[in-house]
Amino acid sequence: MPKFKIGNSEENSEETSEIKVTSQNYIYTGILLAIIGILVNTYIIVQGTPLESHMMEWLNIVIRLMHITFGIAWIGASFYFVFLENALNRTEDVRDELAGNLWAVHGGGFYYLEKYKIAPKSIPKHLHWFKYEAYFTWLSGFCLLFVVYYFNASALVIDKNVLDISATQAISIGIGSFVVSWIIYDFMCKSRLTKNQLAFSVIGFLILIGFAWFYCQVFSSRAAYIHFGAMIGSLMVANVFFVIIPAQKAMVHAAKMGLPLDPTLGKNALARSLHNNYFTLPVLFVMVSNHFPSTFGYEYPWLILAIISLGAAGVKHYLNLKEKKQLNVWILPVSILILLAATFISAPSTNPYECKKEVSIVEVQEIIQKRCVQCHSSSPTDEVYKVAPNGVMYDTPEDIVKKKDLIMQRVVITKTMPQNNKTNITDEERNILRCWIEQGASLK
Repeated sequence: MPKFKIGNSEENSEETSEIKVTSQNYIYTGILLAIIGILVNTYIIVQGTPLESHMMEWLNIVIRLMHITFGIAWIGASFYFVFLENALNRTEDVRDELAGNLWAVHGGGFYYLEKYKIAPKSIPKHLHWFKYEAYFTWLSGFCLLFVVYYFNASALVIDKNVLDISATQAISIGIGSFVVSWIIYDFMCKSRLTKNQLAFSVIGFLILIGFAWFYCQVFSSRAAYIHFGAMIGSLMVANVFFVIIPAQKAMVHAAKMGLPLDPTLGKNALARSLHNNYFTLPVLFVMVSNHFPSTFGYEYPWLILAIISLGAAGVKHYLNLKEKKQLNVWILPVSILILLAATFISAPSTNPYECKKEVSIVEVQEIIQKRCVQCHSSSPTDEVYKVAPNGVMYDTPEDIVKKKDLIMQRVVITKTMPQNNKTNITDEERNILRCWIEQGASLK
């Protein structure tokens, strides 16, 4: 019996593969939505009970781990492909259809990579897309923003000494600012300003720092930092979702259909990808800065953000030029000096006042009991923190002595504790704690 073949088997196989991938995406989306639904219902059930803080802590751990994992994958891919673009051989033995190639060795094997000017004559059956790393990094980061900050907005986002607003207003301002920043940035990328890269970079940097200054006028300094990082992260993922991936899909579709390809699609996608590459180091700084009050605890926290962002972008620019073998002697040392400037600017005064008498542990314990143990004790009475944050407790004089360095850094120097000065500790009380520590932190 003769065998009849209907259609092109290769095309049918490709369509079947795409259907499977689409089905998997729907299944994974359904599972993710189900998990979110379960978590939301569980939170509603345990809200107001001792289990609430326990659940929030574990949510924090799990989502933070997801965010870091996906972030490493996304940033790693960004760094690699910018390196690849910079390091391509574009002259020696390069076919006309290619933009360049690269030999590499890694993990005990040799690799040979080629980049096409536009697209190959036929699109391969299996084509890997780099997009889910970006999407899940942003989604996990957005969830983390809610778990860590927005669910406790009155304690962690709002500082009434800065601006007295409601939790709803704070959250709306935060999320709304991400949308506004994208509109401004996208408009800049589509304007004639892109023809002058220096002007584009300078104006873009000033706008970013404008947002940093704005956040510091609305939120607590720590929340201002995290919103600055979340804003940049949102710009990055929007680049992927609205520009880079649509451009790649259009190019793939045109290649499959044999239609003429628009080279500006690839050019625009590459430009946005390069912007993301420069955004990464400032975002990484913000991710770790919330553990270091010397950064957000400075009198002008937006200035530290400006210095670090500029210096970090300078370091990345140096690395990008190095990959192109276009070394510039001054970029790296100047960038390092800019970064070091943040250290010197934020340094505390070495002798801000004089200790006129010896301070006893009794005086110190009175201040701690009045201003700190609402949160930092084995049985917190604070309406938000039902468990001592980071396990820090001041129940006994010995507990206080063990944490004297932490008290000096957080309470005395940076004045970032109590959180948003919720318990109204005075400068005189901070000075008493400083004297006690400088006098040796005695238990007498």
